[in-house]
Parts: sequence; structure tokens; C-alpha cells
Amino acid sequence: MNQSANPVVERVDARHRYEISVDGARAGMTEYRDRGSQRIFFHTEVDEAYAGQGLAGELVQQALTDTRAAGLRVVPVCAYVTRFVKRHPEFADLADPVTADVLSWLERELG
Repeated sequence: MNQSANPVVERVDARHRYEISVDGARAGMTEYRDRGSQRIFFHTEVDEAYAGQGLAGELVQQALTDTRAAGLRVVPVCAYVTRFVKRHPEFADLADPVTADVLSWLERELG
């Protein structure tokens, strides 16, 4: 398993996402929308060239840590984020349930 050198995670507010870069190249992202005190994560992807290096986990872990530091709750609409929260109980207290209300709001927000 080939480990990437120095992955860096940054929140890009203008694009409503966190991006992970390896050696200056964007390798993946997790997208969100903020709704009141909740940050709703709805899509996570890592480019094929970077698959299998643990980057999605690193990305989501840092995104959730940053969300907690901002005093926000997490709504894991994205299947990857849902699985991550289930596998990492240290984030369980941060997660709110995905409700029909949240899903319809997100659909309107994304157009």
C-alpha cells in the first residue's frame, strides 16, 4: 500500500467543501451545506489515482473535527460519512439523524 506524502485538508467555504490535497494536487473532497447549527455532509469522493491510501478517512476525520471545533452538529447524508461515524464512536455524539425535513431542505438548496 503506497502512502501519500503529506496529505493536507482545507475547508473551502466558497465551495462548501473540505478538500484533501497530496503534494499540492487535489485528491478528494467532502461536500456540505450549513443549515443553522448543522453541517450536512452529502457527498464524499477521492480521485481514482489516490484510491486505497486512506485519504477519504483522513479527509472526513479532519472535516468532522473542524465541524466540532466550529460548534456545529453533523448530519451524515453521505453514505461514507455515515459509515465513518459508525466506525468512530468518538464522533457519535456529534451526529444528528438524517430526516425527511433535512433531505427536502438539501434538495432545495442544491437545486
